[in-house]
Amino acid sequence: MATRLTTQDASFYFLEATSTPMHVGSLAIFRQPRGGLDYEKLLELVESRLGLVPRYRQKVREVAFGLARPVWVDDQDFDIEYHVRRSALPKPGSDAQLHDLIARLTSRPLDSSRPLWEMYLVEGLSKNRVAIFTKSHSSLVDGESAPEIGQVILDVDRAGRDVPEELWMPRPQPSEATLIAAALGEVVSSPREGLARLQTTLGGIASTTEESVRAVGRFASAVRSATQVAPSNPLNAPISRNRRFAVVKTDLEDYRAIKERYGCEVNDVILAVVAGALRYWLLSRGEPVSESTIVRALVPMSVYADPDDGDDSDPEIGVQRGEWSDPRSMVSSFLIDLPVGEPNAAVRLSHVAHATEAQARQSKRVTAQTLVRLSGFAPATLHAMGARAASNLSQRMFNLMITNAPGPQVPLYVAGARMVEMYPVSPLLKNQALSIALTSYDGKVHYGLNADRDAMADVDVMASLLYESLEELRDASR
Repeated sequence: MATRLTTQDASFYFLEATSTPMHVGSLAIFRQPRGGLDYEKLLELVESRLGLVPRYRQKVREVAFGLARPVWVDDQDFDIEYHVRRSALPKPGSDAQLHDLIARLTSRPLDSSRPLWEMYLVEGLSKNRVAIFTKSHSSLVDGESAPEIGQVILDVDRAGRDVPEELWMPRPQPSEATLIAAALGEVVSSPREGLARLQTTLGGIASTTEESVRAVGRFASAVRSATQVAPSNPLNAPISRNRRFAVVKTDLEDYRAIKERYGCEVNDVILAVVAGALRYWLLSRGEPVSESTIVRALVPMSVYADPDDGDDSDPEIGVQRGEWSDPRSMVSSFLIDLPVGEPNAAVRLSHVAHATEAQARQSKRVTAQTLVRLSGFAPATLHAMGARAASNLSQRMFNLMITNAPGPQVPLYVAGARMVEMYPVSPLLKNQALSIALTSYDGKVHYGLNADRDAMADVDVMASLLYESLEELRDASR
């Protein structure tokens, strides 16, 4: 029998709009191994790992008349070469050209008649590098039964790992009559729940429900009770489907040093760096900035808990080893007012640290079932969960989404090619001109800035200001 989409999965599926494609992306850059990483090798690797993510061979099938939520069905005509694609930059391809390509790929919605994911091998990069860009629809990646595809193709060893061979045979698709009968049967067997589902379906399946909240994790009480509308600023504007993409690469050790100097957490330092960059970005646009000016951020932060030490405060905690026995990711979402009006970097950090400490006392982190054990790398999955958390709240409640997912501090490989950089790409929500996603990996902290092409034409300015804001904090800590 076909599996019905959960309420939250269905909400993401129906939230797809021209200006807001609901996929999460990931840009990984690799150093070419001696034998090279070509399309045929990547195609073979992905095909051998699809058994670990069976939903990547399934597509969404809607039920006639909206009688029930859609179902997942096997794609009878699954074509791996449609999903794993090849692209190239004119040699020697620059980083700017790569980021422009990612912006264009991010702008394109996925084909809803096929499994909702794509992967691109980007060749032609300078300095003997190659890139892999993946994008998966947020309805597909739930962090439990369906981790993100990039999570299962990465290995902790250059030689890779053995995965049992699988002979996949698609299950026959149910007929329209069967789907309608099943939907009506649910209404008959549970009238109250069935009618509620029908009303939700007819209403667009866009409302927040207790089921969807549980699917991502329990929100902090402060988030659930927040009613204040976020302050008005240029981050909130009508957006188009076209995007710009920028990246920032920083040293994790800088954040650790600032953390030690001020007795806070690495997550606090990250938010203070973003606050400083936002301050100077607003000033660069001639926006009024007073001491009381804030930018309200929704922060679905994820950290790994090491069951041995019980400390999960830093993004790198629990990821020093290449693989874990049974790790679980902790997802905690909260609203925080970033003090962009404060001119002193150290005081900004103090304000952020006190705010996050207060949130920690009020909230309870919950376990999210992510299959980290498959590859020891789950940032893309966790960024997808962050986007799911954000979409459950009214966009009037916050100006900006910032997702922070940790990665391992050891090298990872795809078909023998070492990953040297990894940049997440979080989706834009309605009237949100910018999303910031970051991942720590192998001693670095990588920021991915996804922005609307028109409303945030100066996203490169924001990227440069993130560097300056970190330097300002670093100088203040000496």
